Amino acid sequence: MKAGSINVWNICPLFKGLGYASMVIVFYCNTYYIMVLAWGFYYLVKSFTTTLPWATCGHTWNTPDCVEIFRHEDCANASLANLTCDQLADRRSPVIEFWENKVLRLSGGLEVPGALNWEVTLCLLACWVLVYFCVWKGVKSTGKIVYFTATFPYVVLVVLLVRGVLLPGALDGIIYYLKPDWSKLGSPQVWIDAGTQIFFSYAIGLGALTALGSYNRFNNNCYKDAIILALINSGTSFFAGFVVFSILGFMAAEQGVHISKVAESGPGLAFIAYPRAVTLMPVAPLWAALFFFMLLLLGLDSQFVGVEGFITGLLDLLPASYYFRFQREISVALCCALCFVIDLSMVTDGGMYVFQLFDYYSASGTTLLWQAFWECVVVAWVYGADRFMDDIACMIGYRPCPWMKWCWSFFTPLVCMGIFIFNVVYYEPLVYNNTYVYPWWGEAMGWAFALSSMLCVPLHLLGCLLRAKGTMAEVRLPPGWQAVGTGERQRKSPIWGLHHLEYRAQDADVRGLTTLTPVSESSKVVVVESVM
Repeated sequence: MKAGSINVWNICPLFKGLGYASMVIVFYCNTYYIMVLAWGFYYLVKSFTTTLPWATCGHTWNTPDCVEIFRHEDCANASLANLTCDQLADRRSPVIEFWENKVLRLSGGLEVPGALNWEVTLCLLACWVLVYFCVWKGVKSTGKIVYFTATFPYVVLVVLLVRGVLLPGALDGIIYYLKPDWSKLGSPQVWIDAGTQIFFSYAIGLGALTALGSYNRFNNNCYKDAIILALINSGTSFFAGFVVFSILGFMAAEQGVHISKVAESGPGLAFIAYPRAVTLMPVAPLWAALFFFMLLLLGLDSQFVGVEGFITGLLDLLPASYYFRFQREISVALCCALCFVIDLSMVTDGGMYVFQLFDYYSASGTTLLWQAFWECVVVAWVYGADRFMDDIACMIGYRPCPWMKWCWSFFTPLVCMGIFIFNVVYYEPLVYNNTYVYPWWGEAMGWAFALSSMLCVPLHLLGCLLRAKGTMAEVRLPPGWQAVGTGERQRKSPIWGLHHLEYRAQDADVRGLTTLTPVSESSKVVVVESVM
C-alpha cells in the first residue's frame, strides 16, 4: 500500500505529471530548507558561552560602525560618544554584523560567490548526517524520533512564553499581535503572502503527506486525521505568535520605538530580531540555547517529512524486479549526498543570494498554488468528487461532510487560481534586503526553478496523448483497472488488491454506508494484486 506522490495519481494517469511536479518541489525544499537548520545549529553552538558573540562589538568580524546601543533616547541625550540621531542611524548593530559578516560573510552579489564558510559547512554536514540516520530505516524509526522532536518544542514554547510575558513591554506586543489592521485587507500582497504561508505550512502539493499517509491501515480515519492536523498546525502557529510578539514588544520598549519597527520576517526574525532580544535578557546564553534548540527540532521535523516524501516517490519509480538489499538506505544516502553538494553553493560568501533564489522561486506561492489548483481540478472534475467521496466512505465507513466536496470542486480551486493570478499580476523581481537587485540571469535561474515543476503537468499530459494509440474519442483503460461485463453493459472497474478486498464489500453501494467492517474469510475474493 505504500505509495508516494507519483503512484497516487494512478487514479488519473493522464495527470501523473502532478506527481513528478511535487517530487521536483519537495526536492528543492529539501535542498534549501536545511540551511535554516545549519544556521540554527551554528547559533546553538555559539550560545554555549558566558557572553554571546553577537551581543558585543570588538570582534574580528565587526566594523568601526558597530555600536552596542538599543535605546533610542541615548542618541538624543548624546550619551554615546556624542552621536546625533542622524549619525546613529548609519551605525550597525553587533547582531546584524554577526549575521552578515560572520555567519553569511555576505559578498557583493550573486556574481561574487567567494569562498566556503567552513564552520557553517560543518554544521550543514552534521544536519544532513542527523537527517540521514533518522530517515534511513523508514517511518518506523522516524516515528519514534518524532515523538521527541514534535513534542519537546511545545515545552520550550511554554517556557519562552512564561519568560516573555514577564518582560516589560510584552503586553504591548501581544496587543499589537491580537489587534488586526483591517486596512491591510485591501492590499493584494497580504492575500498573496497569507495564501502562500498556509499552503507551505500545511505542506500542500508537496506529496509528503500522501507518502506518510500511505503507511496507514486501509480503514484508518484519514478524514478525522486531516481535521486534527489542520487544528494542531494553526493552533501551534497562533500560540507561537504570543511567544514571538511578547519578545518583540520587549524589544520595542527597550529601543523606544514602535513594535512595527522591530518586527522582522523570514530569516530576519530567527537570526536578527530574536538574538537581539536575547542579549537584553538576564542569563542570555540560556534563552539563546533554548530558542535555537527548539528551532533545530522544528526544522528537523519538517526535513524528515520532506525527505521521506521524496524517497517514497523515488522508490515508486523503481520496478519491483529491481529491488535489492539496502535499497532504501542507499537511496536515502544518495539523496542526502546530492542535496549536500548543491547546498555547498549556499555556504559561500554569496550563498544567501542563492538561498533567496530557491526560496523565492522553487517552492514559492506561485508553484504551490499552481500545484494545488490542478490537484483539486483532477480529483473533483476528472476523477470525480462523488467518486472520491465514495472511496473515502469505503475506507472509513461514512461519507465526509458535503462541504468537503464543494471545497474540492469550487472554493479551493477558485481561491488558488485567484491568488495565483494576483501573484502573476503583482509580480516583483527578487531584491535582497531592499538594496541588492538580482541580475537578469539570476532571475532567469529562478524562473527555471519554478517552471521545472509547473511544466511537469502539461508536458506529461501532452506526452501521454502523443504516445497513445487510437483516436481521441477512444477510451483506454489505465493501469490498475479492468473491464467488467460484456457488450453494452461493459464498464470500467478498479482492480482491487488483497489489502482492499478485506474491507470492501463487493458491489456495495457505499453512498449508504454507516459502518464498514471486514468481510469474513470465506467471502474474500482475490482478483489481482495491484499497486492501488
